[in-house]
Order: sequence, then structure tokens, then C-alpha cells
Amino acid sequence: MNPICGDWRLRMKTPIGTIEANYHFEEHDGSVTGTAHGAGEAVPLTDLETEDTPDGQHATWRQQITKPLRLNLEYDVTITGDSLTGVSRAGRLPQTHVTGERVTR
Repeated sequence: MNPICGDWRLRMKTPIGTIEANYHFEEHDGSVTGTAHGAGEAVPLTDLETEDTPDGQHATWRQQITKPLRLNLEYDVTITGDSLTGVSRAGRLPQTHVTGERVTR
């Protein structure tokens, strides 16, 4: 099973405050998919890629949200055990620091 699989609680520290969202990742036939849940909407993750590195598992994905604002987000994170750290970016806005912890496998 891919190390990212399971349920995660992520926190994004943005200029308008900390935003929390829940993420679900699962693997089917060697392909990992994901969904983000937050601000009253559930959105699929696109272009989700993972690879093992010496520092943990590296993952990138994109998602489109409409709440609190309509944004196209890009994530770049590293998973180590049950923790996740990295950044997200919305277009030309500055990077946002992302942290997370696994809720369930």
C-alpha cells in the first residue's frame, strides 16, 4: 500500500488565517487517487503523483476549490510516517506552509 493512503487532517497557514481540510487518499490497481473535504465542499485531486525519496514519500497534486475563494491550488509535500509537511500555492500568490497528520490508515 502506498504510504499516503488513508485519511489526513491538513492545516494551511494563509495570509487570511489557518485553514483546515480533510483529505482521503486510496490506491486502486497501483494508482493513487484523492479527495479534499473542507469549507462545505468535496473536490477531487488531479495530477496526483507520489515517489519514494530518502527523506520520505514525496507527493504532488492539484485541486480546484470554490470556497472560501475560487482558486486553483498546487501542493508539494513530503510524508514521513504519520506526518506531512510542505507547501501549497494558488496561482501567483505566495506559497502557503502546509502541515498535516494521519487520522486513519
